[in-house]
Amino acid sequence: MNDSVGPLPPRNWPTTLMFVGTLGLALTVVPWYGIAHGYAAPAWIGFAVLLSITELSVTCGYHRLFSHATYQAHPALKAIFLFFGAMALQNSALVWSAGHRVHHRFIDDPERDPYCARRGFWFSHIGWMLRNYPSGDPDLKYVRELQSDPLVAFQHRHYFKLAIGINIGLPLLMGWAFGDILGMMLLAGVLRLVISHHLTFCINSLAHIIGTRPYTT
Repeated sequence: MNDSVGPLPPRNWPTTLMFVGTLGLALTVVPWYGIAHGYAAPAWIGFAVLLSITELSVTCGYHRLFSHATYQAHPALKAIFLFFGAMALQNSALVWSAGHRVHHRFIDDPERDPYCARRGFWFSHIGWMLRNYPSGDPDLKYVRELQSDPLVAFQHRHYFKLAIGINIGLPLLMGWAFGDILGMMLLAGVLRLVISHHLTFCINSLAHIIGTRPYTT
């Protein structure tokens, strides 16, 4: 099925350039540096640790805790999920949860499901973020209780500063501590971010396309 419903909306240039830029670095500079200079063990450990923490923050925090409210968490754990969730660079927990709740409310509806898999692999994987589709606009009426959570509200207000600061500052600090700033930035910063993105995106695309559904909706 075509990934568009009607005329294509305007390009979302900040998001497009971010995805293209990080993927380009991961496919060119990361392997070049590995071949030319090699990566020390701390850079690989930093990559694995930050990838694990950011992915857990998305799946256990953004998804199960904030979007679905399937359990309650201590404020300290919520703060950790929000901190490293910002590092995952998938928007604030408030916006993420609003979009995910709309996805469940209108699942597989090509016009209202933000990342409807019926519109094709590319659209559900990443295409829905590359243009300003009406279905992608977060409707915060679905997350009113989250807006009253002071930690969630704080992360939402300061999301861009947190996301940029953490993605640059934390790998930079780790690289300084282990004497390998560039190696840590490339592995724990760039490669970790790209892999984290596409692991999450595969849930929207592959997990909704591959397999059978032996039940009714």
